[in-house]
Amino acid sequence: MKVSSDIPTVCEADIVIVGAGSAGCCAAIAAAEIGRSVVLIERYGFAGGTSTQILDTFYGFFTPGEEPRKVVGGIPDRVVDALDLTGDIFLRPNTYGAGTGVTYNPERLKLVWDRLLIGAGVKMLLHAWLCDVEVGKDGRIFGVIVHTKRGFLRVSGKRFIDASGDADLCHLAGIPYEKAGDIDPAQTLTTTFRMANVDLNRFEAEGGKKMLMAKMAEAVESGRHALPRKKGSAHPMVHEGCIATVAVRVGDTDATDPEQLTAAEIEGRRQAFVYEDFLRDMVPGYERAKIIGLSHHIGVRETRRVYGEYRLTKEDCVGGRQFDDQIALCGAPIEDHRQSASGDEETVWGYVEHEGGVYGVPYGTLVPKSREELWVVGRCFSATHDAHASCRSMAQTMSMGQAAGIAAAISLETDAGAPSINIQELHDRLRTIGAVLQRPGEMAETNADSWRRNRTAR
Repeated sequence: MKVSSDIPTVCEADIVIVGAGSAGCCAAIAAAEIGRSVVLIERYGFAGGTSTQILDTFYGFFTPGEEPRKVVGGIPDRVVDALDLTGDIFLRPNTYGAGTGVTYNPERLKLVWDRLLIGAGVKMLLHAWLCDVEVGKDGRIFGVIVHTKRGFLRVSGKRFIDASGDADLCHLAGIPYEKAGDIDPAQTLTTTFRMANVDLNRFEAEGGKKMLMAKMAEAVESGRHALPRKKGSAHPMVHEGCIATVAVRVGDTDATDPEQLTAAEIEGRRQAFVYEDFLRDMVPGYERAKIIGLSHHIGVRETRRVYGEYRLTKEDCVGGRQFDDQIALCGAPIEDHRQSASGDEETVWGYVEHEGGVYGVPYGTLVPKSREELWVVGRCFSATHDAHASCRSMAQTMSMGQAAGIAAAISLETDAGAPSINIQELHDRLRTIGAVLQRPGEMAETNADSWRRNRTAR
């Protein structure tokens, strides 16, 4: 698209953030609370991204294992605390050992994001679809073009954060990236669904999750139900008698291709109701259950991953590597959802092998290579396929967001480019808001019990 000079400027800000997912929201809050003017652009009518559109559980707050350690803090804690005030949250263990899950009411979370963003002074521009990026003669981005019900509008800024998930801003600006599937097979997509009127007491009495896995395998092997996979999760929601799932699996899809994404959306919905038939027919406790909601759109795990000043690797993750410029910790295992050539499911797991159980996420993964005015956060950050499959948990993407928001503010205060900001200043400010930057054994008390308060695990 050729940018027209007669497109009106609707907003001017110090920092422009594209994408109001959990990473973008935390970036916006962090930067606005420092006193910077922030515009947050979102294509849907509410904030939260995956946290409100697809899932109902935050992972990554805790390390896996029998003695979980809390490794995320700051603005993410405030999100959880706001949900806790209204009884819209509880903690639960993860079946596969990825750490304690923080399960919440995604509808309440929409309101929580609104209140936190507005309270910080963020200007939100909802129902605005990024269409183009304006780049000056010096190669720096100075504005973006969005499409709205009013037509095309311009948003200008001094610093930019790409929190779009698909690296849309970077793509339009011609910034290099690796697209999922170019080197390693892209992770599969999932349409989540929610069911009401589940008798969870009966389900647990009949064997619970172990029984469910056996019934799924039986359904596939007998041909009674054509399930797309033999494994999947169904967990209790905050709402009484309701469950949420991660069971649908759609492979061989480039989610940046509109035709392939369309086909994936249709297939995901079809699979969801195949599961409904199976659950009602074969699983005790589900006889009267019905689907009451599908995810707002199909869940996409990876598309574009920008090449940054540093690229997180599998070796960094499993080896528990620490960095001088790290802005967050992660203890989540590699969780690589694949589909083999034969069509069979295959989820590959890889755990942090260092005794501390965590690795650091370096600041350089948030800075596209050789860019002065731009940061990337969320699932488009700089990582290899394997490392991304660990560090894409929402607790980590929120941590990335708060770090990038503060970094952008420091960049403006000191007139420094993104790669050149004072890391010590960034660390000091992150610690001030409660971020966790060191291994659990090297910091003050951060065990799970110190944070649980009245959040009862189910």
